[in-house]
Amino acid sequence: MTDTPGLPELLAEYDRARVYTNTLWQDLTAEEIRWRPDDTASAIGWHLGHQAAVAHFMVRNLTAAETSPDPELDQMMDSATPTQGRGDLPDPDRLAAYRDAVAERLHYRLEAIDAGQVGAPGQLRVVAQNLLVAVINHEYQHDRWIGEVRQQQLDHALPALPRSERLTVIDGYLVLTPAP
Repeated sequence: MTDTPGLPELLAEYDRARVYTNTLWQDLTAEEIRWRPDDTASAIGWHLGHQAAVAHFMVRNLTAAETSPDPELDQMMDSATPTQGRGDLPDPDRLAAYRDAVAERLHYRLEAIDAGQVGAPGQLRVVAQNLLVAVINHEYQHDRWIGEVRQQQLDHALPALPRSERLTVIDGYLVLTPAP
């Protein structure tokens, strides 16, 4: 393997992405988190749950049969569920708890892989590295939309972008590139 960072470095980048996401929403009101530009658009709260749901789905489907911390939110936050069929968003505390639980389990599973405490540890390490790059880039993908709504529709300033030698901007989106 060439310039792909190790799992500890990628987990640190994942944590950096989550911290940035939190700066985009934790100072907003519950109404702002639930606000939708129209009936076909998703609220900031949906994007927050969706980021976690995708991370959970990837860990569950690619590394271990991980149970969900909140199966109801899994279905609501799945992009395959039509916008009109998603129901009412949960309160911000439930969203935060879901996001934190998914992140905790992602860390647990990927740290076990890094420690070789799984069958086929070399193969799973490669899967986990690619999984993390995808999860991190997905987090930043939705951060862009959250940031646009935060700034343009809700009139809140944007926080400073996270800094890392592995981050670049492509098409206006923060992207983690494996090699600096």
